[in-house]
Amino acid sequence: METRTRQRSTAEERRATVMRTAIKTFAERGYYGTSTMDVAKAAGISQGYLYRLFPDKATLFAALIEYCSGRMREAAAAAAASLNSTNPEAVLAALGSSYDEVIADRDVLMILMHANCSASEPIIGEAVRACYAKQIEYVRAVSGASDEQIRRYFADGLLANVVLAIGATSIDTPWARTLRS
Repeated sequence: METRTRQRSTAEERRATVMRTAIKTFAERGYYGTSTMDVAKAAGISQGYLYRLFPDKATLFAALIEYCSGRMREAAAAAAASLNSTNPEAVLAALGSSYDEVIADRDVLMILMHANCSASEPIIGEAVRACYAKQIEYVRAVSGASDEQIRRYFADGLLANVVLAIGATSIDTPWARTLRS
């Protein structure tokens, strides 16, 4: 009779599992409303093992911010690579479309929203600032846009976050239409 040996997951595999489940868990209730016990339970691991993978809740949440930042950069890079134009407005429009696709994933959107609201936590604040710095410098490098054009691009993106988060895309009232236009 053949005996199967159970193959254990590596720490990196467990870390990836925790990240996949943590993004959903934190997206639902935010940084302050989610405990490490909630994350560990969702990932199917003990809280002690979670702390071996991530030293504390803030470090785990900061890793989620970096994950979302990476998703935005990957989408932006793909959009920029597909363009035949170097016109800053055309590049920004393509980057905006790629951003819209990223935040269509509600979990990513909510992590970004919760991250801004939790930025008073030192580790999270640093992760949020690093995320913005990377995004802004990437947009500047790939688009050749002016500071004002970049500011407008990010202002529109942040407004898109709010519109999606509050469900204004499905409300047919003057105020909602104004926000969407």
